[in-house]
Amino acid sequence: MDSLKQQPNRKRVALVIQYQGTRFHGWQRQPNQRTVQEDIESSIAQVLGYHSPIHGAGRTDAGVHAAAQVAHFDDVSPIPPQRWADILNQRLPDDILIRGSAEVPLTWHARFSALWRRYRYTFYTDNCPNLFVKPLTWHYYYEPLDVELMQKALIPLLGGHDLTAFRRAGSKRHHSWVEVQETQCYRQGPFIHLEIQANGFLYGMVRLLVGLLVEVGSGKRSLANFNEIWQNQQREQVKYSAPAKGLCLLRVGYPNFPLPTSIWFETQPLFVFKGNGEQQKRSGVMT
Repeated sequence: MDSLKQQPNRKRVALVIQYQGTRFHGWQRQPNQRTVQEDIESSIAQVLGYHSPIHGAGRTDAGVHAAAQVAHFDDVSPIPPQRWADILNQRLPDDILIRGSAEVPLTWHARFSALWRRYRYTFYTDNCPNLFVKPLTWHYYYEPLDVELMQKALIPLLGGHDLTAFRRAGSKRHHSWVEVQETQCYRQGPFIHLEIQANGFLYGMVRLLVGLLVEVGSGKRSLANFNEIWQNQQREQVKYSAPAKGLCLLRVGYPNFPLPTSIWFETQPLFVFKGNGEQQKRSGVMT
């Protein structure tokens, strides 16, 4: 088909997407690998009869999940934009779901119009494994984790910083400056949830941060040393990346997003433990 940009009836459709990343080699299309982008683009092409690329708000790594990833594509068909969610859900595999679709201005971009992204990392700390939480958590039972200490370690990260220490090799980004807007670390029974919101994220940033933070929570590393490592960009000191399966792209923030908050705001259910009734209140710091 002729370039979509030249079509007078072109419209832009935004999608809110959930996926379980277990069997995907990440979001971005890659040769000879199954990716979320390719599966969705293939389903769109089945309907339109031509290829229309989709653009995501973020590129999640292999094995990482998404509760409300956002993407857009251009369309010149008579299909109403709000119908695309149902149409694609009839064609997509069971590990991808479109929660909603809507028309956005042609100047709107899923990546460049975003104000922030928020990730959640989930630990399961009970000694006994659990099949139903295994795909979505890091089963960490080796030693107790001090949640309050982990939260204290996160506080100095608030604001704009060079976070080279939490950047994996292979990134094409020209700098490592990140504005961290909010952090939370809280326990619910045997589950520990760590949330971080920023204007953008470096390649592999959250998993490297979690890997180093666990050393603080387990008492293997001091708060002072944790801060020294990232403040002095000592990437060589960050040796461990937390497993991908505990990480989820929770949501993406935009000005005047056309879909209601019930579609995208809090769509990864928190695990609730009722075994002994103990629950620790959420604690967080916002700028």
